[in-house]
Amino acid sequence: MKKILISTIAVSALFFTISCETDFDTDVSSIQVTNGEANFSKYVSLGNSLTSGFRDNALYIDGQNDSYPNIMAQQMKLAGGGAFVQPLMADNNGGLILGGTVVQATKLYIKSFTNGAPDIVNVNATPTTNVATKITGSLNNMGIPGAKSFHLITPGYGNIAGVSTGTANPYYARFSSSATSRVLDDAIAQKPTFYSLWIGNNDVLSYATTGGMGTDQKGNTNPATYGPNDISDPAVVAGSIQTILQTFKNSGVTKGVIANIPSVTSIPYFTTVPYNPLTPAALGANLSVLNASLYTTLKQALTAFGAGNRINLLSATATNPVLIKDVSLTNLSAELTLALTPSLGAPTAAAFGQIYGQARQSTPGDYILLPTKSVIGSTVSGAPASINVYGISYPLENQHVLTEAEAAKVKAAVDAYNASIKSLADSYGLAFVDANAKMNELNGLSGIQFDGVKYTAKFVTGGTFSLDGVHLTGRGYAIVANEFLKMINQKYKSTLPMVEVNKYQGVTFPK
Repeated sequence: MKKILISTIAVSALFFTISCETDFDTDVSSIQVTNGEANFSKYVSLGNSLTSGFRDNALYIDGQNDSYPNIMAQQMKLAGGGAFVQPLMADNNGGLILGGTVVQATKLYIKSFTNGAPDIVNVNATPTTNVATKITGSLNNMGIPGAKSFHLITPGYGNIAGVSTGTANPYYARFSSSATSRVLDDAIAQKPTFYSLWIGNNDVLSYATTGGMGTDQKGNTNPATYGPNDISDPAVVAGSIQTILQTFKNSGVTKGVIANIPSVTSIPYFTTVPYNPLTPAALGANLSVLNASLYTTLKQALTAFGAGNRINLLSATATNPVLIKDVSLTNLSAELTLALTPSLGAPTAAAFGQIYGQARQSTPGDYILLPTKSVIGSTVSGAPASINVYGISYPLENQHVLTEAEAAKVKAAVDAYNASIKSLADSYGLAFVDANAKMNELNGLSGIQFDGVKYTAKFVTGGTFSLDGVHLTGRGYAIVANEFLKMINQKYKSTLPMVEVNKYQGVTFPK
């Protein structure tokens, strides 16, 4: 069972009331709702988990009903739009099974609070949604959790035979038209008159959420050779999106809306745990012991090799950074072993060399991942007892932290993707949503206001992000829907009304 422990959060701030000012105008009492130059009679959405309504680390019915395309479709119905059908899950717990094996866990929820901190765990239930149970008939929401840009044009991505081996997607397998079909072709088969596309996030997200446990594939345009956590080459992302847009155009569908990618490292998964969470009070008497027995020893040895800036003594008056492993650093294991052997003895010196050869303290440019909160301070199995505490005496592993160097690769990829997406939107005459700018608003001091409620990107209390720190709440998806609706109106001269964000579901708390 997955458990995430978050530092003390002022939950009462969730519905912090400010002025009655709102960022969205929903007063349409004097405006006739029209479709303008667009035809909303058959709206189809393509994308990944953000399009499907995925939240709290799972796909479930309530989340799907609050997906931004479904929210938009209800407004489109006021201007001639038709039914919007989604591949609904079987329950509200989420998760998937295949052949009796759980292939996707249930959703997260807040079980309780301890000293103001939420204990976030998976719902204790067995999933009832079977991948092998096919959904047939017309579908409008083609959002596929886990899909990267090139997956939407990859034949066999929904082949159920490939789910257990990781070569196919279990969510798409539930409704793919055949073992060799493409998501794009199944979307075109619905004969849409209007479409939305929000894709590309996963082409870089899994690299970031695994702490850079992948490869930057820039320059490699063959996605068949990519690993699951690799960063997709920008040309692959742009080419995949262009193929989708051109296919719609060739099918006679020229009206639609496309969105760019929010800055990955601006979401709560990366911003909740600070780089320097070690307070003098939490370290207690261990602070002086660590300085005398470990940090001074490492500082002196590393200084001799010109790397003294990797480690500084712990402060007794300020918060301290955690100890991390940075695989981009020159490995000084051999040098440390040799230098420490006279004072520590060969076996201990060898252990120190192996453990601290690429160790350093975190800096403001590093991102400590959300699940790492529960790792910091835990015991490292098999490590020497005197130095076996993660983040304090033993470096956090590569998968626990997105380092500054790794974050730079993420930013470069997102910037390149977004430049291509904007260019393609202009080239194909589509409405364009700057989701990255909207994310920046959420991260700003003012956040986004709606009818007296302030929304921000802060984990749990901000109201927009769900418990996985990556996907949105119902209210977050409503904010996105309004941004899509606004740009559709601007581009196609329609008058689709905005939605009331506050009526959708935010983070739910235990009673």
